[in-house]
Amino acid sequence: MEIPVYSVEGEIVEQFPIDVEALGGAPNLDLIRQAVLAHEANSRVGTVRAKKRDEIIRSGRKPWRQKHTGRARHGDRGSPIWVGGGQAHGPRPRSFRQKVNKKARRRATYSAFLAKALYGEVMAVERLQLPQPKTREMARILKQLGVERTFLIVLPEHDELLWRCTRNIKNSAMTRWQDLNAYSLIRPRRVIFAAEALGRFVEAAPAALQTGSQSVGVSNNG
Repeated sequence: MEIPVYSVEGEIVEQFPIDVEALGGAPNLDLIRQAVLAHEANSRVGTVRAKKRDEIIRSGRKPWRQKHTGRARHGDRGSPIWVGGGQAHGPRPRSFRQKVNKKARRRATYSAFLAKALYGEVMAVERLQLPQPKTREMARILKQLGVERTFLIVLPEHDELLWRCTRNIKNSAMTRWQDLNAYSLIRPRRVIFAAEALGRFVEAAPAALQTGSQSVGVSNNG
């Protein structure tokens, strides 16, 4: 498989060869799904809390006497059936965190990369440099590359100038190749690698995909 490498003018200058077998073979969709679900679960705060009946600060006085009123009997206004009363079986603080094995997480990352590449949603840029530090210059380059909707730019190292020129563009994201994961690769429509970042990402595959379990070890600590 080959990844097209573009110039900032939107012209293909070369093809970057990808050894699919070295990246784990065919994409493991089940592995990607479990890794993405674990990432989303770990992003949940889990601090929502509703007050129970005994936590409502209200008078414990009986609303009316027990009998001979023609109305249903009630003990106090903190009951869940009263407006302003406690909530029965309401949410309580909990942890949604799921643990994913390191090797499985790495395999999921490269599987997500292969899946995006097979659909033609991965590209590389030869020299991702701006003639002027302006957001409109970055927007012009993206337009020449045919990038629309959501996109992720992957750099070899953090570039403060590029980040400042990209952050105000709608549906944009930027990261280093070391920080990639299955969720960050799957979420955007297009993934744009700097040529150097793509080379490092592919070169790191053999070390990252050492022989080991290919299943995701997920444990829910909540």
